[in-house]
Amino acid sequence: MAPPSPMASPPPPFPHPPPWARAGLAALAAADPRLAGIEAAAGPLPWRTRPPGFPGLLRAICGQQISNQAAAAIWRRLSTLPGALEPAGLLALDDATLCGVAGLSRPKAAHARALAAACLEGRLDLAALAGMGDEAAVAHIAAIRGLGRWTAEIHLLFAEQRPDVFPTGDLALAAAAAHLLGLPARPSPAALGAIAEAWRPWRALAARLLWHHWRFVTGRPAVEDG
Repeated sequence: MAPPSPMASPPPPFPHPPPWARAGLAALAAADPRLAGIEAAAGPLPWRTRPPGFPGLLRAICGQQISNQAAAAIWRRLSTLPGALEPAGLLALDDATLCGVAGLSRPKAAHARALAAACLEGRLDLAALAGMGDEAAVAHIAAIRGLGRWTAEIHLLFAEQRPDVFPTGDLALAAAAAHLLGLPARPSPAALGAIAEAWRPWRALAARLLWHHWRFVTGRPAVEDG
């Protein structure tokens, strides 16, 4: 009898950047040598993505103001709850489940319910986001209580994989920029936005590179976050 076929190796936790992104990364490297050295030092850029639609925004809520590792742990618990990844199902879950089982704080549980209600009531049209420009899409999401600009930008960057969204309010991005560029202090959101202007139309890719740089210099892992 022939020996059983060996099992295929599991896929890597993060795929390589798609061709459009690799072209953008090459353009960034040619335009800014400071960004060009990140992959040489830290290794190939892991291509992190999030689920589209309601689950993706729910995942972004999990990450508000906490570490990637903590957010990933909460998301793993939340995403296994029956019905949690649908607006009506989420609204059926009480705080004992959302907070006690999944680990959401009470404010984040309220944000998740506000998101679900907005989707069900038609105030948030996630299907229409693809036809909106970046600023219009950010405004549409951020109008929902508890979401805000950072949450909207993170969703558009990771779930919609937009190429030119840059979350200027992200503290890790500011820390990474200060370290990479040799700044005396972490830049303010306005100052970071001014710096990022040089990286148009690939600011989202520049953000991914800066996060990659910061994980490398701080020794933090690229967390599998769904």
